[in-house]
Amino acid sequence: MANQNPFHHALQQLEHAATLGKIPADVLEILKRPQRIIEVSIPVRMDDGTVKVFEGYRVQYNDARGPFKGGIRFHPKTNLAEVKALAFWMAIKCATVDIPFGGGKGGVTVDAKSLSPRELEALSRGWVKSLYKNIGPEVDVPAPDVYTTPQIMGWMVDEYSKLTGKWQPGTFTGKPLTIGGALGREYSTGLGGLFVLNQLMGKLKKKPSQTTVAVQGYGNVGYFMAKLLHEAGYKVVAASDSHGGIMDVAKKGMDPDVIMKGKKEHGGITATYGNVTDAKKYRAVTNEQLLALSVDVLVPAALENAITEKNAGKIKASIVLEMSNGGVTPDADAKLHRKNIVVAPDILANAGGVAGSYFEWVQNITNSYWTEKKFTTELKETMERAFDAVWKAHDTYGTDLRTAAWIVATKRIGDAITARGI
Repeated sequence: MANQNPFHHALQQLEHAATLGKIPADVLEILKRPQRIIEVSIPVRMDDGTVKVFEGYRVQYNDARGPFKGGIRFHPKTNLAEVKALAFWMAIKCATVDIPFGGGKGGVTVDAKSLSPRELEALSRGWVKSLYKNIGPEVDVPAPDVYTTPQIMGWMVDEYSKLTGKWQPGTFTGKPLTIGGALGREYSTGLGGLFVLNQLMGKLKKKPSQTTVAVQGYGNVGYFMAKLLHEAGYKVVAASDSHGGIMDVAKKGMDPDVIMKGKKEHGGITATYGNVTDAKKYRAVTNEQLLALSVDVLVPAALENAITEKNAGKIKASIVLEMSNGGVTPDADAKLHRKNIVVAPDILANAGGVAGSYFEWVQNITNSYWTEKKFTTELKETMERAFDAVWKAHDTYGTDLRTAAWIVATKRIGDAITARGI
C-alpha cells in the first residue's frame, strides 16, 4: 500500500524537483527539515465544569524569504505529519507566487463542531497564550484554515494584543473587516484559482463556455471556486461536500448559490436542487463517483489525498485544478501525467489565499487600506506572473506543472538562503 503520509509526499516532490532543477545539495538538506516544531497542551474548562486538554501544534518550516506564514486548522484528524507537510507546502507556495513570506502551519486536534461558542473561544485564546512568544507580525503570521474562521482570528488577534500590550492586527490575517480584514480576502483563494485556470485554458486553447467542471468540497474554497467559475461562464455540473454530492445529468450547469442554499437547508448537498427534486435532471453522487465523472475540469477542494494511486486511473477530466493542499498524491500525479491530464498544482492553483493574506498584512502594517478593486487587480497580476514563471519552467525543463512550480520555488528559496549566508 502506498505511503499516505503527507510529509513524505512533500519530500518526494522536493527531491524530484531538486534533481531536475539541479538545486544545490546544501539547499536541499536545509529544506528537508522544518526550522522549528512547537507542540503545546491547551487546557480548556468546558461548559460542564471539567477541564479538557487539547494538543496544539505550530510548525515553522522556513523563513529565508520572510516571516513564517500559514493557517491554523481545528480538525479531529490533525497531526504533526500533516502540519509539517502543510507548513512545507506554504513555504513553497509563497515562493511560487513570489511574496516575501516563509512557510508555517498550525493546528489543534479537536472536533470543533462539538464545542460551544464559549469553549471554541477559550480554545482559540488558549492557542495564542501557549504560542504568543513564537508569533508576531514580523515573525510568524497565522491565518484561518479548516474549521477556523474570521471570528476565531478576531479572538486570537485580541488575545495576542492583550498579551503584548498593544494592538497588532498584522499578527493574524483572515480577520473580520471591522478589525483589519481585507476586502476581497474571503474569496481570494477561489479567485486566484480562477485566474490560474483562465491562463491554463488560454495555453490549451479551450473556451470556458464549452467547459464542464466538477467541484469536490463545498466549504469556503469550493463554494467560491464554483461561484466564480459559474460567473465566468464555466458550466459547474457537479459539486459535493463531506456527505455526498449532486450532479446535473444534462450538464447544462447549476447555480452554485442554489447548491449552497440546499446545503444550508438540508445540512449537506443532496439530490435536491433548489426546492424541486427531479431525478431526470439531477442525481446524487458519492465523492468517489464525482471524481470519476466525465467532465473537462475536476476541482478537488476538500482535504489531502483525494486523488491517490487507487483512483487516479478513473479520472476522466483533462484538467485537475488542485484547490486543496495535497489533494493529489505523488503516485497519482505520475499516473495522471501518463494519461496526459494536466494538473494545476496546489502550490500555484490555491495560492490566491496566501497572496490575499499578504495584501491584508501589508495593509495592517502600513495602516493603509485598499479598495476591493485594488485588491482583486493586485491578485490578478500576482497570480498571472506566477503562472507565467511556472509555465516557462514547464517549457524549459520539459516537465509537469507541479515539478515546474517546485523548481521555481526552491530556486527562489535557495537564492534567499545563499544571499543570507544561512
